[in-house]
Amino acid sequence: MSYLRKTVASSVLDSIFDLPPTLRNTKVEIIILPVVPVEAVPAKPDRKFDFVNAPPLPESFFEPLPEEELQAWGL
Repeated sequence: MSYLRKTVASSVLDSIFDLPPTLRNTKVEIIILPVVPVEAVPAKPDRKFDFVNAPPLPESFFEPLPEEELQAWGL
């Protein structure tokens, strides 16, 4: 397996990572290991958003909940 190992100033990583204070202004070692070949990652299928064509909500949906229901929810 091939990999990359390099020691650099932590400032090189400022635009990539939010470094913890203990690593700032120090030299850090970067090791890059392959995880999965890019071609092995399955493509995401196109998604269909079914809620776009959903029927409209009835007016009763917008009415306040009964007091009994509100109490059940602790409201």
